[in-house]
Amino acid sequence: MSKVYSYLGLARRAGKVVSGEQAVAGGVKRGQVSLVLIAQDASSNTHRKFSSLAQNHNVSCLVYGEKDLYGHAIGQSPRAVLGILDRNFANVIRAHIRESVQEKN
Repeated sequence: MSKVYSYLGLARRAGKVVSGEQAVAGGVKRGQVSLVLIAQDASSNTHRKFSSLAQNHNVSCLVYGEKDLYGHAIGQSPRAVLGILDRNFANVIRAHIRESVQEKN
């Protein structure tokens, strides 16, 4: 499993992750979210909604991983969307996602 999921677990234990559509949307609108993660297997409507929301609020947004793995990493049921509240966690997770994507290519 990717280090991304380990960092998601750490961020969750530190209280720096919001999960679920309503919580993430509210966090983005309040300016609390530094990074939005959308699962690759989320619905096209979810992709469209959160990509647009993040862009409108100048929040970084990445599509990565799977709903089941997100849920497992944060100790909850499957989640289509996660919001990372801490800028440092967001930077580390973003770097590991880019590294993971480069390794696949």
